[in-house]
Amino acid sequence: MLIDTYGRVATDLRVSLTDRCNLRCTYCMPEEGLQWLAKPDLLTDDEIVRLVRIAVTRLGITEVRFTGGEPLLRPGLVGIVERCAQLEPRPKMSLTTNGIGLKRTASALKAAGLDRVNVSLDTLRPDVFKTLTRRDRHKDVLEGLEAARDAGLTPVKVNTVLMPGLNDDEAPDLLAWAVENAYELRFIEQMPLDAQHGWKRDGMITAGDILQSLRTRFELTEEGSGERGSAPAERWLVDGGPHRVGVIASVTRPFCSACDRTRLTADGQVRTCLFATEETDLRGALRAAPESSTDASDEAIARIWKQAMWGKKAGSGLDDPSFLQPDRPMSAIGG
Repeated sequence: MLIDTYGRVATDLRVSLTDRCNLRCTYCMPEEGLQWLAKPDLLTDDEIVRLVRIAVTRLGITEVRFTGGEPLLRPGLVGIVERCAQLEPRPKMSLTTNGIGLKRTASALKAAGLDRVNVSLDTLRPDVFKTLTRRDRHKDVLEGLEAARDAGLTPVKVNTVLMPGLNDDEAPDLLAWAVENAYELRFIEQMPLDAQHGWKRDGMITAGDILQSLRTRFELTEEGSGERGSAPAERWLVDGGPHRVGVIASVTRPFCSACDRTRLTADGQVRTCLFATEETDLRGALRAAPESSTDASDEAIARIWKQAMWGKKAGSGLDDPSFLQPDRPMSAIGG
């Protein structure tokens, strides 16, 4: 069990498969990209599967989310999903993606055992998409969403970040589109994830702003706290249901007290929080252990992981106006 000193138990594992991405979103990275991790520094497919196995069979993990960077850029993704789906007990498995490439991979991912996807899409306007991502791929994302829905990777969740002066007027239109297409829309407050340190707390679009905008067109009924559990999104029924919309207020209404996540970076480090400044190395332990993967070495890795999670801090620090983004590129950590 992965428990910390505040009594929180981590059952949700986020695995970053790569630090690379084929978009250059303005709130994530500079236009020229970042200095990517060298291939020898990345976990191999076998190492990823082994760590997921240890997490599921020894540490109580019940849900696994594959992230990036952009996880669809990982050549061995389908095989990793297929192997993890064979674990006992079988974890629930999902994928966070920008949607580019989903059209050609959705069916294979479903057949391999993936349960559902989260797709990032911030606008319905192709010109705004190009401005936000510095790439002309809006049509590809829409086609990827359709392919995921048709393949049964449901519920298909759409993650949206609203930016002042760009897409902050689109909230009602985005919700109407999501309802029409049977997607579950989730707005996420912009967080300090940009490597160029351009995030500013002042002027950001808050959860309150988003809800106020949505209520100009829709009746929203808040779900009870019992429905939310440890999920980061507060959810509302749209016009009485059954459709729902979520808001993840990471900055203005942090949910750290109910956090149940542990994170594995693309280069094999444990992160107790997306915004933690400390990491614990598992890659070194993996590569020092015998290739035969004996029980003793699995136990040693599990013990290191437990010790890392025991030291998890009470909160992320995002509710502190003086918060400064860590220097570690977030593309290697995963969302």
